[in-house]
Parts: sequence; C-alpha cells; structure tokens
Amino acid sequence: MADSGTVVSSEVENNKADDQVADQNGQPQEQAPARPGMFGILKSLIVRMVFIYMISSFFRRPSSTPVKSEDGQAAVPYSENMYPKDTLMDLYVYISLEEEFTNFNNGDSLFWHQKGLIYGDWTSGEDGDGSYVKSGQIPTPEVVQNNGSIFLHVYFVRAGKSPNPAEKAHYSRRTTVYKSMRLNKYKKRKFHKTVNLLTGETDVHPDLIQKNSSFEILSHWHPNLTINLLDDHSPWMRGSIPAPLDDFVEFVPGTNKYYPVLYFNQYWNLNTDYQPINDTVKVLNFTLTYTPISLLRWQMYAAQGMRSKWYANLGMDFIEDNDDDQDTIKTAFLETNPYLLGLTIVISIVHSIFEFLAFKNDIQFWKNRKSLEGLSVRSVFFNVFQSLIVVLYVLDNETNYMVQLSVIVGLGIEIWKIHKVVNVKIDRDNLIMGVIPRLSFDDKSTYSESQTKKYDMLAFKYLSWALFPLLGGYAVYSLFYQEHKGWYSWVLSMMYGFLLTFGFIMMTQLKLLLTLIQVLL
Repeated sequence: MADSGTVVSSEVENNKADDQVADQNGQPQEQAPARPGMFGILKSLIVRMVFIYMISSFFRRPSSTPVKSEDGQAAVPYSENMYPKDTLMDLYVYISLEEEFTNFNNGDSLFWHQKGLIYGDWTSGEDGDGSYVKSGQIPTPEVVQNNGSIFLHVYFVRAGKSPNPAEKAHYSRRTTVYKSMRLNKYKKRKFHKTVNLLTGETDVHPDLIQKNSSFEILSHWHPNLTINLLDDHSPWMRGSIPAPLDDFVEFVPGTNKYYPVLYFNQYWNLNTDYQPINDTVKVLNFTLTYTPISLLRWQMYAAQGMRSKWYANLGMDFIEDNDDDQDTIKTAFLETNPYLLGLTIVISIVHSIFEFLAFKNDIQFWKNRKSLEGLSVRSVFFNVFQSLIVVLYVLDNETNYMVQLSVIVGLGIEIWKIHKVVNVKIDRDNLIMGVIPRLSFDDKSTYSESQTKKYDMLAFKYLSWALFPLLGGYAVYSLFYQEHKGWYSWVLSMMYGFLLTFGFIMMTQLKLLLTLIQVLL
C-alpha cells in the first residue's frame, strides 16, 4: 500500500504543478511540473516501447511485384514516388491567417524560400546532415492575440517552378507537394481553486483565481518546428497502406505515382516550452528546420502520432495527460546519461517483475488461506479504509485517468479480502430505512477461537494512543497552513497526507506490537 500511495502522490503533485504562479513582473507564468521518480518514468517508457514495437511490426515494405489477376495481368499496380532521388526542388513556406492559403502575392506571408534542395541528400547544409534552418520573428496579428489561429503552408516544387497557380507558366499542380498545419496550440489554463479555509485568502496571482469556471482555453505558441521530407521510394499500392501511414501517403490523381511524404515533426517539442499568446505578445519567435527522414524513423513518429489520435478521441483531458507523460519520457532521454538510462531500464524491469510477483503472491496467499491464526483482521479493514481515502482523494484532485483506474482496482482487491477474513451475511430482518438490507460481519472461527483476536485488539488499542493525537495535530496543521478547495477537500487532503506520512510507520508498529504482545502474554 505504501508503494501505491507513493505513486499516487507523485501523480497528484504533477497535477497540482499545472497551476500557474506570478513572475517578478506580475505576469502569470506556468510553474514547471514536478517530475515522477525514475522508476515511474521507466515503467511508462517500457510500456510505450512495447506498444511502438507492436505497431511497427505491422509496417512492412511492400513487395515490388504487383498483385496478379487470374489472367496473369497486374490487377492493382503499385505506385512509385513522383520525385526520383536527387531531384532538384525548391521549398516555399508561408505563414498566414488563412486556413486555405491563396494570397501568394502578399510578400509578408512568405517566411522562407529555399532554392536548390536535393531530394534525398543527407550531406548538404551547414551541419553536413542535409538539414537547413530558418529563424525569424513574426509580428503577432491582433486576431491571434485574441485566441485566433495562425497557419503554416509548406510547398515543395521542382526547381524553378512556383506554387502560385496564377503563374501559369511556372506552376504545375500535379508536381506540387503541399501540406499545412495550425501553428498555435489550444491548451487549458487551470485556475487556482484553493484557499485557506480560515482566512479565505490565497497566495497566488489574482489573475489565476477561479472566477466563473475552473479553466479557460488559451492559445499557445512553440518557437520550433521541423519539416521532414521522407527519403523513401517504396512502391505503395492504393488501398493497401497500413494505418497510420495511409494518412500521409497521397497519390497523384490519374497516375500510378504518389507524392513524397511531407511530415511536420513536433515530437521533441516539450509541453513546458509552449508560451501563452495574449495582447502583450507583439512578436512570435519562430525557428523552422528542414531535414530528410528515413522510413524507419518516420514510422516510429507516425506510431506515436496514432497514439495521440486515439487520445484525442477521448477528449482534451486525455490529450493533456498523454502530453505530460510524453514530456516526462522525452526529458529522461534528453537529460539522462545513456549508460545510466540503460542501467535504470534494467533495474526497472527487475523491479516490475518483483512487484508483479509480490502482487500475485498476495492474492494467492489470501485465496488459499484457510486459517486466520496469526493474521490481523483489523489491518485488512484498515487497508480498505486507506485505499478508499486514496481513491476519493485522486478523484477530488482530477488526477490522471490511469492513476484513478489503478487505485480503484487496488481498492477492489482490498474489498475482496474482506470475505476471506470475516463471514459476510445479508440481514434482511433489520432493514436500513425499511428498504436496504444490512450487512453483518461475524468473525471466522479460526480467528475468534484463537489468541490472535485478543492480540489484534490489544495492538490496535495501544496503537490508537499514538494514532489519534498525531491525527489531531496534523489536522490542525493542515487547516492553518495549507489551502483547500473546501471542507470536504480538507478532510480528504488531511487524511491522505496523514496516511502517507504515518501509514508505513503505523503498519510497522502494528506488526511489532503484535509480536511483542504474543511474546509477553
């Protein structure tokens, strides 16, 4: 129980860290979220590695031989890349308020024009890896300052050609590779909902105090984006491309060719680097990077994108929880020594195995236990109470859905143990409010007829002498020095904090008392 409580505590602290604080200039800024322990990070990482492997196992390079019909003719021909390797291309990047871009004549919209790119070249550029970088500042339109959207439009054309349909002599729709995206991202800014229950005051910035709702949707900006052009010439067949790759491969109408895959890569854009856009933001710093990408790496990024799409179907809360989890893993990769990371992965795997075995053995022990001699029945009910407090606390604090599911399952297991230590009967004679049957609990004979019950009662009696004064002192401290959403939240927070602080000590003392009483008596 101590392990689960520690995990829940870490997740709840992450949730609370989403609140914002004021900087020295009085402007509210987001506080950097607290990070869970390395074991939690690596467990999540292992699950994602297995997931990505399973997804990637479905990605296979198609055979170069088309499917044959009964008469030996090609039934469905494979398509090939429209651009052969080493084709000279020009890159055009426009930034506009239009979702459907048409204003090519507006010089202010053109952010980047890179000539003479070689398709599939991995040796050019300043760093010799085929990448090019363009940095600049974008004046923030008034619409964007007021939660409006701003869009990026990217065109690849053959060298010397134009993406502007008005330039008929230099425009070819069939050979123009185009993709667009919204640059700003809408995220929740949660208001601070807690106050000191005695004074009604809070220490947070006034702009972050809850007014009409618990959150507001704000537009955010990230200063970096990578444009990847897939360097691959695999033959693809229409209608036979596995998901999620089929969302990116676009076929040229009326031909057996497909456009090169243009992919906007935001995987390494951390959530904590997004900045809110408001009327005080006059310019937007933006760095755009072009680089080729291999098929394998693109598949890995596409698999991660499919996970995000699944979360998107479950709502914004799932998206933000998923983004926070992803940030934790990315930060571990970026900031941790590779050797230490590898060692931690091994230790985490071993730890997970032992944890699973302990969980299995606990259930097996109670399932096969016939006698309660030497076991504390009261500790079982205490564990149920402790698990119930944890569940109510994480529900009240809107913690991650996976954490909520985990603690609810843990509560279910503790409740399951009740019928193993007592006889549960339904009393239909003494109804609650004349309608609801009562539940009666009788001690099992192997418990009541042994000395265990006597020792159990004595142990809890002596333990309560220390337990209740500590609980009262912690309740007073929590009321005077901590902030809460209300009296119900105060009770849950106080009980949860007390259980985390003294739970392990109490269970250790309980075992020592039981042993000592057995020795003395």
